[in-house]
Amino acid sequence: MEAEHLAREHADVVAAVEAGADWQQRALTDLVAIPGVSGADGDPAALRRSAEATARLARSAGMDAVELLEVGDAPPAVLATARTTRPEAPTLLLYAHHDVQPPGDVDAWTSAPFTATERHDRLYGRGAADDKAGVITHLAALEAWQRARGAPPCHVTLLVEGEEEVGSPHFDALLRAHADRLAADAVVVVDTLNWQVGQPTLTTSLRGLVDATVEVAATDHALHSGLYGGPVPDVVSALAQLLASCVDGHGAVAIPGFGEDIAPLGASERATLEALPFDEAAFRAETGLRPEVPLAGEPQAHPLERLWRRPHLTVTGIDAPAVAGAANALQPRARARVSVRLAPGQSPERAQRLLRDWLEAQAPLGLRATVTLGAAASPFVVDADHPVVQAAASALEGGYGAPTTFAGVGGTIPFLEPLVARQGPIPVLMAGIEDPDSRAHGIDESVHLGDLRRACRAQALLLPAVTAALDGEGRGS
Repeated sequence: MEAEHLAREHADVVAAVEAGADWQQRALTDLVAIPGVSGADGDPAALRRSAEATARLARSAGMDAVELLEVGDAPPAVLATARTTRPEAPTLLLYAHHDVQPPGDVDAWTSAPFTATERHDRLYGRGAADDKAGVITHLAALEAWQRARGAPPCHVTLLVEGEEEVGSPHFDALLRAHADRLAADAVVVVDTLNWQVGQPTLTTSLRGLVDATVEVAATDHALHSGLYGGPVPDVVSALAQLLASCVDGHGAVAIPGFGEDIAPLGASERATLEALPFDEAAFRAETGLRPEVPLAGEPQAHPLERLWRRPHLTVTGIDAPAVAGAANALQPRARARVSVRLAPGQSPERAQRLLRDWLEAQAPLGLRATVTLGAAASPFVVDADHPVVQAAASALEGGYGAPTTFAGVGGTIPFLEPLVARQGPIPVLMAGIEDPDSRAHGIDESVHLGDLRRACRAQALLLPAVTAALDGEGRGS
């Protein structure tokens, strides 16, 4: 369905979305105010408040059967439904997450991280983009359909998860417990990146993720570095050597055999990637990369291929004495968290094994490295030529007023692979809400308010476009 025709046919729904713009921003502001941080640093009570607030917004958008789902000790997820008047209509599963990353250095934020603050057409705050804006995008579309037509054009199930930012460790258990209620003919995720502000993007590939904690120990207590340094090894420098052994001089993963299972880029995929207007100067400005620092990774690979389709290892944390107040002492132990993004085709289980074996084997100075494996999530690839994906592209174009770009994302959405593995080969649509200036997971995270409005319009058009494509092509094809 062409974008212009789609927008004309559903002009009343688009008008209802636009009439709700103030509600959308107020609702996002209220969600940002709740510090629902995932993981050990988070407050379970805040995560519960975040889930409860999301549930209230779902009810106000006209959804019914709204409830909190709790599996084990996982933070609550929100499940809600909206039924259409046509019993045989397809079902769409709309996904987002209400949990957020820790704010980091609060003093480095221009405004308080959990107080949504508008500046220069952007709304700043932790979760403003990732992914509370995704929650609002789904609800704005449903609220507009309820107001304009009394019901959406298809059956809708909304799932808003509460632990995505720590790798969705309980998602398999949630699927097992509620498989029938989460069954759908297609999945719509609003948690990825637009190529630029005002340029809608459907994500066609995600990298996977594995991580591990490695510890190197030498003594059972700290020692005076002058009295014992020399015969007693320094575990902090040993850990630095061990970590450095994981990458080559370009910063690419150097673990032998690590990339042997990477799926090669097809000719059409490579042509699409190379046709995207990658601007190195803009990329450097976006990242703050110093002009004298070359781009890292395999030099023979296009920068976007390095970002989307090649593995990358990052040391995300080190436990060692801080410089401020450090004593002249040999430490008894030092540890680090190592995170590796996986390219499409790579097996997380294989990657974990290779990472563990390498770290254990390469500990210098005769020391022993103890490795504790952590998260594991698979890469994910979407067929951009699928009729449902093409229908979604038309809907995004209608909502944004600009052609849809197909692009990869270097990040990970852990729940997709287990969801599709259980439901079968259903279409997965990953739409952007962030942009290159959003700084998701970083200081001064923000969402562009113009793109928030455009995303809400696009989501409202996506529902009928995908419904028609599913009706025409057959469910789950």
